[in-house]
Amino acid sequence: MTIFQFPSDFKWGTATASYQIEGATKEDGRGISIWDTFAKTPGKVFNGDNGDVACDSYHRYEEDIALMKELGIKTYRFSVAWPRIIPDGDGEINQKGLDFYHRFVDKLIENDIEPFCTLYHWDLPQALQDIGGWENRRTVDAFVKYSEVMFREFGGKIKYWLTFNEPWCIAFLSNFLGAHAPGNTDLQVSINVGHGILLAHGKSVQKFRELGVDGKIGIAPNMEWSEPYSKTEADQAAADRNIAWFADWFLDPVFKGTYPQIMLDCFEAAGARPEIQPGDMETICQPIDHIGLNYYTMSVVRSNPGGGLLQSETLDMGLVRTDIGWPVESRGLYEALHYLQKYGDIDIYITENGACINDGLENGEVKDFRRISYLQQHIAQVHRAINDGINLKGYMAWSMMDNYEWAEGYRMRFGLVHVDYRSLVRTPKESFYWYQNVIRNNWLETKDVLKLQS
Repeated sequence: MTIFQFPSDFKWGTATASYQIEGATKEDGRGISIWDTFAKTPGKVFNGDNGDVACDSYHRYEEDIALMKELGIKTYRFSVAWPRIIPDGDGEINQKGLDFYHRFVDKLIENDIEPFCTLYHWDLPQALQDIGGWENRRTVDAFVKYSEVMFREFGGKIKYWLTFNEPWCIAFLSNFLGAHAPGNTDLQVSINVGHGILLAHGKSVQKFRELGVDGKIGIAPNMEWSEPYSKTEADQAAADRNIAWFADWFLDPVFKGTYPQIMLDCFEAAGARPEIQPGDMETICQPIDHIGLNYYTMSVVRSNPGGGLLQSETLDMGLVRTDIGWPVESRGLYEALHYLQKYGDIDIYITENGACINDGLENGEVKDFRRISYLQQHIAQVHRAINDGINLKGYMAWSMMDNYEWAEGYRMRFGLVHVDYRSLVRTPKESFYWYQNVIRNNWLETKDVLKLQS
């Protein structure tokens, strides 16, 4: 047994996203989002599931915050539904939407929980997608308008902001691989979308500074760490391309004002390249205060000239997998944190980390020991990184509760709290009480738990 003591000001938390938990998609003036449309398109989401009700947190947020208080978290990362604030994305402001988030944020603060707000977690107003979405610079300007509304309304209450969650998913998963809304499968479109959200990020950071908001702002990329299968130059290059696709493609423009050459070469070989207008890169390259890192898994890759866009293949190394099929390898988190250090000594928050474990209720309990094992391994790597001097300020487990898992519908469960999707009853899982103990003590105590089973 080892005890890993954390800094006294370390922020323990959890995270969720608006479309995944709120429900109430047709209430109080909320507009339609691309996920409302995508979820109701036959064949796009498992079982035809949608977010119309989700966890009904729009109505049950006080109950959910009471659970957060019981858990003992110091911070809660949530996202705002843009269509609740400006239903068509660029027109009239919906006061009822603002009122909801004021009630919600006030209740967090009342319970001594620091709000950590993500402005965009994928629910683009459908009206903006209808004019080209993130490929159209009108959408970029509309996002800056929406951001300004949020900054002016909540600048005195919310001190921690993220512009975009997982830009790789917004650009490539959704517009090249087609797995998420809006479901495009075009490389050039995905690169255009990525450039649009980076431009929107930079302009919103400029607006944040211009308004003199009392707080800090950043962006939250997702990284899947990649290890080369061998020490050959070709395999190392394959791993470098995989990492750069997730991280460098979005962070190099923010920190360096340029796209990484390794990915420009890769995309140009496939006949695509970013469409950059004069001044774009200077706008994107705005100083930010923190990086939010979303990490779940790592892979081992090797070079394969016939292996698609990245000319690589991912190998099955026989690792234990979670119920969604992602290999468990906590060392990837440690490596990813060190990788981010190349952008300087910036504050880093783990804004998502967790495991899909589909254990159900038995006699009123959910004994999700495999999730505890996952969390224990990864939090140990967090401590290891802090010990190395990495400026890591907080850890937010994904997710506070089971929720709508995008194209997987309701069949995949990541929560510390079990949600019965028929009755909407919440039941804290064994992992909830384990994490509660970590937070209370501010240390991780490694003990034997039931090992993850494949």
